Amino acid sequence: MEVLLNCFLDEWTINKNKQMNNKLIEKFAENFFNTFYSGCWNGEIQYSISDLSAQESYIVQDRVAKMRVSRGERAIGYKVGCTSRAIQSQFGLNEPIFGRLFWPHIFDDGKELNWKRYTNCAIEPEMVFKIGKDLKGENLPDEVLINAIEYVSPGIEIHNFKFWNTPPTLQELICSNGIHAGLIVGDSKSSPGKLSFESECFKVFKDDKIITKAIASEIMGGPLHSLRWLIGKLAKRNEILEAGSFIIPGSPVELINICEETKLTIFIDKVGKAVAYFKS
Repeated sequence: MEVLLNCFLDEWTINKNKQMNNKLIEKFAENFFNTFYSGCWNGEIQYSISDLSAQESYIVQDRVAKMRVSRGERAIGYKVGCTSRAIQSQFGLNEPIFGRLFWPHIFDDGKELNWKRYTNCAIEPEMVFKIGKDLKGENLPDEVLINAIEYVSPGIEIHNFKFWNTPPTLQELICSNGIHAGLIVGDSKSSPGKLSFESECFKVFKDDKIITKAIASEIMGGPLHSLRWLIGKLAKRNEILEAGSFIIPGSPVELINICEETKLTIFIDKVGKAVAYFKS
């Protein structure tokens, strides 16, 4: 009898915890959805975001994505974040995170943007992959990945570089869609077969003055490794990377804050440049 009672109590506790976690996930999803558009954290939550597991944090991200699609946006691809050793060490990670890219937050080269409309606006230079073939599986070879990339463009990823919960956590990073806010895509379209995906230098300029630079190999050994990681993570979710998707595989340099009017230019060897004009 005591064994049966203990089993019943264990099952009751598990079900209660599931119900609590589902409510917590829904509440966090609602808050992150509202915060993306309002630029402020809406309301208090009884539990800490650190109470979520990484898996539950991706469920929050999934819920927010569905809410954004219901609002009229369109998911058009993925971003990979926290690809550098420095950022992974900061958050105690042993692998990157991924998030979604959404239209209409994709802009053409030369776009003029109000930096004050973003929360602690920051940018990163990115290669932008246009995927031409469906991809699924783990540990796909470089040749398969390169053959699946239709073209590579230069890009500027825009961030809402703000953590609403202290200290910053992996959970918030995932729930917030990798603090992604938008993407500017340059006009040039380079053949992937002409790139090493290791030695290309990324440079960032403010008003034509260089701010920072680094080479592609700082992105997990190269952006193809980042793409391979993403495809493997999707495969574990029984998902494929669909043809037509846009992918930004991560940046080799630190986040650059934008807190004044500036012409922002990024240049990537053999890929080209992208320009954005930040106004107020």
